[in-house]
Amino acid sequence: MVFNRSLLAKAALGPAAGAVLMVFMASGAIPAYQMYSVALAAIYTVVVLSVGLLAGWSGIWSVGHPAFFAIGAYFAAYGSGHGWSLETVVLGAVVTGTVLGAFLGYAGARFSMLYIALLTLAFTMVTLELVNRWSSVTGGDQGVAVLQLRSSLGLGTLAGGSTESQYLAVGAAAVVLALAVPAAASGLRMRLVAAKSHPLAARTIGIAPEAQSALAFAVSAAFTSFAGVLLGLITGFVSPDPFSLNLGIALIAACVLGGVGTIVGAVAGGAYLTWNPSLSSAVGLPQPVVQGLVLVGVLLFLPGGVVPFLSTPLRSVLRRVWRRPAPTPAKPNPAADLAPRQPATATADATGEAAVVLRLEHVSVAYGGLKALEDASVSLRQDEVLAVIGPNGAGKTTLLNAVSGLTGNGRVSGTVDFAGSSLLKARATARRRLGIGRTFQHAEVFSELTVAENVLCTRRWITARDRADVARLLGSVGLADVADRRPGELPFGLQKRLDLARAMAEEPKLLVLDEPFGGLDAGERALLAQQIRRLHAQGTAVLVIDHVLDDLFSVAHRVLAFDFGRTVGEGTPDTVLDDPEVRSSYLGTVGGRAELPERVGERSVLRLSGVGHTYGGVVALRDVDLDVREGVVLGIAGANGAGKSTLAGILHGSLKPARGNRETGGTVRTSLAPEGRALFKTLSLRENLEVAAYAAGITGAPLRERLAETTEWLPPRLRDRMSVPAAGLSGGEQQMLAIARALIVRPDVLIVDEPALGLAPALVDEVYDRLVRLAHDGLTVVLLEQLLSRAMSVCHEVAVLHEGSVAAQGRPGDPSFAALAEAAYFSGARETAATTARL
Repeated sequence: MVFNRSLLAKAALGPAAGAVLMVFMASGAIPAYQMYSVALAAIYTVVVLSVGLLAGWSGIWSVGHPAFFAIGAYFAAYGSGHGWSLETVVLGAVVTGTVLGAFLGYAGARFSMLYIALLTLAFTMVTLELVNRWSSVTGGDQGVAVLQLRSSLGLGTLAGGSTESQYLAVGAAAVVLALAVPAAASGLRMRLVAAKSHPLAARTIGIAPEAQSALAFAVSAAFTSFAGVLLGLITGFVSPDPFSLNLGIALIAACVLGGVGTIVGAVAGGAYLTWNPSLSSAVGLPQPVVQGLVLVGVLLFLPGGVVPFLSTPLRSVLRRVWRRPAPTPAKPNPAADLAPRQPATATADATGEAAVVLRLEHVSVAYGGLKALEDASVSLRQDEVLAVIGPNGAGKTTLLNAVSGLTGNGRVSGTVDFAGSSLLKARATARRRLGIGRTFQHAEVFSELTVAENVLCTRRWITARDRADVARLLGSVGLADVADRRPGELPFGLQKRLDLARAMAEEPKLLVLDEPFGGLDAGERALLAQQIRRLHAQGTAVLVIDHVLDDLFSVAHRVLAFDFGRTVGEGTPDTVLDDPEVRSSYLGTVGGRAELPERVGERSVLRLSGVGHTYGGVVALRDVDLDVREGVVLGIAGANGAGKSTLAGILHGSLKPARGNRETGGTVRTSLAPEGRALFKTLSLRENLEVAAYAAGITGAPLRERLAETTEWLPPRLRDRMSVPAAGLSGGEQQMLAIARALIVRPDVLIVDEPALGLAPALVDEVYDRLVRLAHDGLTVVLLEQLLSRAMSVCHEVAVLHEGSVAAQGRPGDPSFAALAEAAYFSGARETAATTARL
C-alpha cells in the first residue's frame, strides 16, 4: 500500500464529514428527532458499503447480510444483559461474522451467482428462524432490550438509545469510509477484481478465486456485524422485524441506486434506506412499491447508479482542464527491463550444457474417454526457446495447461518436474511462486482493472518499489503511456502486450506462451519476437505454441510437433517440416481423389471482393477475393487461426464483413454447418431438423416433405433413431446430423466448416462420401478444411488461406498447384501470389 497525498486527502474526507456532522448534531442545528435518523443513515452506509464492495469487487451478490446485521445487534443485546464490555461485544460479533462469512464465501465460490444468492438466502432464513426460536437469548418475537455497554478501555458507558450511541455510530461510519479509500487502491481490491473478472487467468498469477471470495465475504460480514452492534446501541431494543428478507432486497436496491462498488454511492444508498419510509408516506404508497419504482427507474435510466452518473461529467470536465491529450502508445524499449539485473547465464550440468528446467515424462491428460494428451515426454533447458507445433486439436494447449495446472477435470498422469519440484502435486496458484509465467491465446486480461493494475495485482502487498518496477516493465513493452487506461480501450495488439507483461512480472524462470503471435500484424509480431529473444538472453526459458510458423521459427531453438495428443516429430526450425509425419499432420494424407462431377456451371453464385474483417482490432481476413461458381466443390484450406470460420460466416451471410462486398448471382439460399456442429444436444434428431425448418419459415406439409427428404439422406442407423437426443450420437453421427440440418432448407450453396474435426478416419471418409454425393446431385458446396490434402482430394478448386489472406488458389489437378499450395499453407508464399494458378 502506498499512501500519497491524494490518497490521504480522499481518506480524510470521511472523518472530516463525520466531524462536521457531529458538530451540527451537538450545536442543535440538527433537531433531536432527526439525530436518530442521521445515526441510522450512518449505520446503513456501513452495511450498504459492505454489500456494494462485495458485489463490485468480488461479483458476489449476497442476500445474507441481514443475518450478519442481526448477529451484531443480538450480540449487543446479549452482552448488555450479561455484563460484557463494549469491546468484547464488538469482538464477538466481528469474529462470528468473519467466520460465517468466510464459510459462505468459500462454499459459494464453487457455484454460479444464482447459487450464491440462494445460499445466502438460505442462511438468512435459517438465522431468522433461529432468532425466533431461541427466545431465551433473543426474546423471540418479543425482542430484547439493549441496556448498556461499558468500555473496558475506560472510554465510558454507552446506554441503549442514548445520544452518545448516535455520535458513536456517525464516528464509526466515518472511520469505515476512511478505511475503504486505501482499500480501493490496494492489492486486495485488485486481486479480488482479478479473481472475479477471469478466474482461470487469476490462478496463473497466484490468485485463488475461492480464497479471495472467502476473504471478501469475511471482511464484508465482519463490518456488517459491527454495524449490527451499532444498530442495537442506537435503538436500545432488538427484534427480528428489521432483519427480514425485505432488508436484503432493500440493501441490493440501495447498492444499485448509489452505484455498485463506489464509496460515495454507499452514502447515498444509506440515506435512501433511512428516508425511504418518509418518501413513501409523502407519496402515499407502500414502501415496497416506492422501492420497486425507484429501482426500476435506476436500472432503466441510470444503470451505473446515481453517483457514477453525476460524477462522469464532472470527471470529463476535470480531464479537459487538467490533463494533456493522451499520447500515442510507445513502442517497446528493448533497453528497458523490469529490474536492473544482468543477463543471466543458465546453470550448466556436468556435460557443460544448460540444465533442464522443465521435464515431462509420459504425461497423459484424459477427459472422459478422450485423450487430449498421450504419453508426452518433453524437456526444456534453461537456455532455450522450445516451440510446439501441430494442427488444431493436436494437444498443444493441453500440454501448456498440464504445465500451468489448468487441466480442470482432466485426469493427469505421468511426471512433470520444474526446477526440482513436482508440478503435478502443486496447485495452479502455487506454480506462479515456483517461477512459471503464462499468457493466453486471446489475451485474457482483467477488464475492470487498469493496465498498471493488471500487472500490480500479481503482488500481494503493493509498495512504492513495486509500482516503480511495474512502470519500468510497462515501458519495456510499450505500455507506459496507457498505464491508467482500461484494457477494453486498447487495440488487441496492446492487450497482447499487457498479457505478456503480466506473465513477465516477478521475473519467471519459465515463460509459457499460448499463441502469442495470433491476431497481430507484421510489425507487432516483429516486436514480440524481439521481446522473446530479449527474455531468452536474460535467462528465461520459453515454451511457446503458435500457428504462425514463420515468426515462431524465428525465435525457436528447437521444435516439437504434436498430433492426436502425442509427439510425432522433433527438430530444428530448419528441419522439422522435412519430417514426413510432421508434414502429414498438417497437410493430411489421402489415398486418392474422389470422383467428382466433371461438368460444373460457369455462373457465379457467390462473390467476395476485397473482403476484410476484424474482431476488436484482431485482423481475421485481409482483402479476400473469392468466386464460388455453380456446381463447384470449393475447398478453403488453412491452419487454425487462418480465418476460415470468419470466411464461412461471411459466405453464409450471417456475418457482415467490415470491408469489401459480398455479391450473389440472383436469389441464392446459403446454409451453414458450423465448426463444432452447434447441435441442440437435448433435442432429438427430428427436433433438431424441425427447429432449422421453423427458423426458415417452413411449416405444415412442406415441413413434412422436407423432413422425409432430409431423413432419406441420413444413413440407415440414424433414420431409425430420429427420436434419440442428439447428445447420444457419436461425433461422426452428430456431424451428419449438422449437415442434414443445413440441408433441410434446400440451399443453393452448402457451407461446411471443419466437417472432419475430431472424427476417426473411418467416420471422416463416411462424412466426405456423403458430401461428394451432394455434389453429384448438383449442389454447390464450400468446404473449410484444416488438412490441405483432404481439400485437394475432394474439391474441384482449392483456395489456401494464410493469416487471413488468400495465399494461393487453383485446381488440384494442376501439377504446379500442389507445391504452390503447400508453400502457401505454411508460409503464405506471398512472393509467388502473382503466379497463382488461373482458374
